[in-house]
Amino acid sequence: MKRFYEPKESLGNLEAEAVAALLASAGDVALVIDDQGVIRDVAFGSDDLAREWESPWIGRHWTETVTSDSRAKVETLLKEAATGAASRWRHVNHPSPRGVDVPIQYTATRMTGGGRVVAIGRDLRSTAALQQRLVEAQQSMERDYSRLRQMEMRYRLLFQTTPEAILIANASTFKIAEANPAAAALLGDGSTDLVGRALVDLVDSASGRALQEFLSGVRATGRAESLAVRDARARRDLLVAASLFRQEGTTLFLVRVAPMTGEAAVSAPTKFTLVAENLPDGIVVTDAEGRVLEANTAFLDLAELVTEEQVRGESLERWLGRPGVDLSVLLANLKQHGTVRLYATTLRGEYGASSEIEVSAVALPNGERPSFGFSIRNIGRRLASDSRKRELPRSVEQLTELVGRVPLKDLVRETTDVVERLCIEAALDLTGDNRASAAEILGLSRQSLYVKLHRYGLGDIDPEGQ
Repeated sequence: MKRFYEPKESLGNLEAEAVAALLASAGDVALVIDDQGVIRDVAFGSDDLAREWESPWIGRHWTETVTSDSRAKVETLLKEAATGAASRWRHVNHPSPRGVDVPIQYTATRMTGGGRVVAIGRDLRSTAALQQRLVEAQQSMERDYSRLRQMEMRYRLLFQTTPEAILIANASTFKIAEANPAAAALLGDGSTDLVGRALVDLVDSASGRALQEFLSGVRATGRAESLAVRDARARRDLLVAASLFRQEGTTLFLVRVAPMTGEAAVSAPTKFTLVAENLPDGIVVTDAEGRVLEANTAFLDLAELVTEEQVRGESLERWLGRPGVDLSVLLANLKQHGTVRLYATTLRGEYGASSEIEVSAVALPNGERPSFGFSIRNIGRRLASDSRKRELPRSVEQLTELVGRVPLKDLVRETTDVVERLCIEAALDLTGDNRASAAEILGLSRQSLYVKLHRYGLGDIDPEGQ
């Protein structure tokens, strides 16, 4: 251990009070222990730490104040200090009446002249809390990785075993990245692998240009379409359907190929409903009024139902969020903008369970009978992040400081204004700055909301201009 070069000259003959002050400030806990291991004096660095223990430690053996698994460490600390040199830092746990052990890291050294030992401890509670949070985050990541591996396994199994010919192709080069065995059997000739070949090379010259224009149209619009082409090898008609998706920053085509028969033309587009059915997120399709047309198993689990027949024809509002508010906001935004992303609300189960969810939705134009698709994700199991907690505005702290100096009625009026502004800001944030929907959520008329927006400086749109 490093020591001062000339302690007598630099420190002089310090008095007991000065030495006590130095020891108390050296750590979060300071103990003075006699040669029998009995605590003779103690100093805590904070009142919060001192309140952890109802009974004082003075007069008790040091080993009696720690947990059973830490007693050997305390004995080692005392033995090392008896040699005259400072001991190593050791982690010791003290039992607390609150039920959670308090971790302290100690070092001990013998004082010259009196034969007593001084133990200095550092509070490790904040470090332990960070370590616990790290463990929880790691466990959450491992669970996510496990779910991803299971999803990939199911995808691979479906991809390899489905009798439908499926190709994954790059949307920029039209080159095939993956092909399942059914596609190899339908389009390959056994001498070459389909991977790496261009899609247009699989059809005859007359169909090649039409296929290229078809894929370019799908890439531009993102919509799934179908096209009849002719196989360059077997000289037979094929039905090609394509849809667009993104993976790791790359745009890809999901191409389905089937022989041009009546049965294949009807059944091929519906086989991939299995993917939506087996997704872990709830998928719901409704009509323009929000009545359920189709729902997958994940949504039935969230709604605590058994069969799809129990939800078909019912309004999604029966389970979604606040009655008369959330579904109306979602439908209004879908009709106006076509999509909604990450709308936070709750979903009520049939037997009283409630889940925190995020809703993303898209409008599905279908002539005179439009419909809407909803993706519902349960976010209740996400780790709470301290950074997400919204702090109270500074004005609330200022209001509490005015107690005793300002009449109560003035404080109540000011506090009401603060809370009212917070609620309006939250409603605007929840509805994407849609003032009509925000007024409906808050239970206000549009005129009243515009007056309050102007009062708090949150907007400059008047009712006539709106």
